[in-house]
Formats: sequence, structure tokens, C-alpha cells
Amino acid sequence: MKSVTGRGCARGLAVGVLLGFVAYDLSFTASTGHATWPAVVVLLTGLAAILWPVARRPPWFTPQLRTAVPAVLSLAYSAGAILAGRSQLFGPGEVVILLVLTFIAVRHCAQRWAVVCGVLDGLALLALPARYLHSVTDENLLLLTAVGLVLLGSSAGLGGYLRSLDYRRTVTVTETRRAERLAIAADLHDFVAHHVTGILVQTQVARMMATTRPDDLDPVLAGIERAATEALASMRRTVGVLRDAGPDAADRRPVGDLAAVADLVDGFASPVQKVTLCRDPTLPDDLPHEVQAAAFRVVQEALTNVRRHAADATEVTVGLRRTGGRLEVTVTDDGHGGTQLPDAAHGGGFGLVGLTERVTALRGELHAGPREGRGWEVRALFPTGRVTGPG
Repeated sequence: MKSVTGRGCARGLAVGVLLGFVAYDLSFTASTGHATWPAVVVLLTGLAAILWPVARRPPWFTPQLRTAVPAVLSLAYSAGAILAGRSQLFGPGEVVILLVLTFIAVRHCAQRWAVVCGVLDGLALLALPARYLHSVTDENLLLLTAVGLVLLGSSAGLGGYLRSLDYRRTVTVTETRRAERLAIAADLHDFVAHHVTGILVQTQVARMMATTRPDDLDPVLAGIERAATEALASMRRTVGVLRDAGPDAADRRPVGDLAAVADLVDGFASPVQKVTLCRDPTLPDDLPHEVQAAAFRVVQEALTNVRRHAADATEVTVGLRRTGGRLEVTVTDDGHGGTQLPDAAHGGGFGLVGLTERVTALRGELHAGPREGRGWEVRALFPTGRVTGPG
């Protein structure tokens, strides 16, 4: 059984009032002794335009058609009465219908049609007092026209305001989707660049060992295979997210946490580079997810940069510890900064920029620079509490 909401009650009340007004118009018109069929046509056409369920509207029943046809029929009814010299009364039902159609025209019609349909509905409403031209004074006619202008302005103003809200909501959703896609693209870059750089370095090691230690090639080739598999998996997950905007899409984004850092470190090790993970045993596993993901990215980007810019490093140390109520992530190496990677594999220098933005967004700090004596250090500090936004 469906529950009744306040909006549903208000909508039902509005429909009931509108139907009551229309019934009053029809009974009042019939009591005058004049032909009632023009009023019936106008009122029923207006009701169909307003009350036809959205789910059952045919494609051709556009907002332009819904708002223009009743207005044209009402104008023709008024023009016929004026030309015939008869005084035709109008009731609240037709007034309300034309006001609602004005609102629909301003809010829902295509931009180039909104003005046209809105003007037609407005003219139809302002023409209603002309049906009384032979029974009311000019002063009353001007008064009714002024009241009609006020009602039209209110209806069109409300429709325009809601249309602007719809536009801003659409822009916000579009920008949010664009930002999310850029974030997903950044994720893809981070993961694939890490794996592809590893493939390149290990391929160079394999070429070197092919002539000196061919019997030790199997672990290197296994590392290349594993890195290629992980790169393809990351690409497949990311493309799946970009193609599927469903509620489960975010769960398939290539993200990481502190537990995944160990796998990242194991996958980075090679016969010529030793990688050590030093994790504080008191560091909890229930840190905020966004902090863990950012820490994972810091380690990932730092290790990727070691391969790009310090391939001669033999000792790499990754540290995770809690200090002063904050999570400290460090990645250090003992390289001289020399590398034989092709220039195209060095990257464009956007990794640290992206890391800085990610870390500062969580109210953290990032430092990257040379160590005393030899090597390079990347150090990030994150608050361990729930982060609600930049300070």
C-alpha cells in the first residue's frame, strides 16, 4: 500500500479545485441559454493539456502543443463573441487553465517557443474580459485587464524562477559528472602509469640480465606479467565506470587503502631494488576511507617517481605511522636521480601537483624533496579524523 505524501495531497486538492471550477463554468454557461459547445471545447482541451499523465503522453504531445492549442481555441472563442456582438461570460475555470498553461509554457517549453506560447496564453487570458464588452463599462474592463496582467506576471514569474532552478540544477549535475570523470581519468593515469613504468623498468632489467644472468630471468618476467595484468584490470574497471553511471559504479573505481599498500610494495620490488614497508603496529585499520585512499596514492606516486627518476636506487623504504594524532606517510630512496628511461616515460610533472591537491583537500600536508646526503623523500601528513571539507 502506497503512503500518501503531502505533495500528493496538495496535487489532489489542486486537481479537485480545478475540476470544480470547470464544472462551475460549464453549468454557468449552460444557464445563459447560449451555445455551450465552444466553452466545452476550450475547457476540455485545457484540462487534457494540464492533467494528461506524463507517463501516458504520446511523443507528439509536446509542451508547445499543450500550451498553444487551448490558447488559440480560447482566442477564437473570444473573437467570435466580439464579432457576433454577443456578451459571453467566462468563469474561474478558464482563467485558472490559462494561468497554468502560461506557467507550463514559461517553465517547460523550448527556449524559442516559451515566449511564443506564453504570449498566446497571456493574450487569451487578457481577451476574456472583451467578451463582456457590451455588458460592462470601460472602467471595469480596464480593471479586469489590470488584474489579468498581475495574475499573468505572477504565473510567468513563478515559471521563470523554477526554470532557472532547473537550469542551475542541470549545470550542477553536469559539472559534478565532469569532475567525477576527471577524477576517474586521474585514477586511471595513476594506476596505469605505475604499472606501465614498472613494466618498462623490469623490461630494461630483463634485457640486461639476458646476457649476464639468463637463469634468473623468470622472476623479472613474472613481475612484468603481473604488472601488465594489473594495468589491464585497472583500465577495464575504469572504462566500466565511465560507461556505467549506475549506483554500483563507484565501487569499481580503482582505489586503494592502507591494507593495499603492502601489495603495492611487494609488486614494486625487483632484483635490483629492495623495498621495505615499515608500518606502525599501533596504526588502526579503521581510518577514514578518503584518508587511506589518499595515503595509498601518495605511496603509489612516490614509487612510480622512483622508477622514473631514480632507477639507480637500491633501497626504498615506505613508512606508515601515527604521530601527533596524524597519519604520517613517508617514501624514501637512496638514488642519485639518474635514470635511463626514455624521455616520454618521465611524465609531465603533474603527479606531485595532483598529490598536493588531494592531500590539502583533506587538510593534510605534503613535502617532497632531496634527503640529506643522498636520495629523495616524499612525506605526507593526514588528519585521522573524519574530514568534511577543506578548512
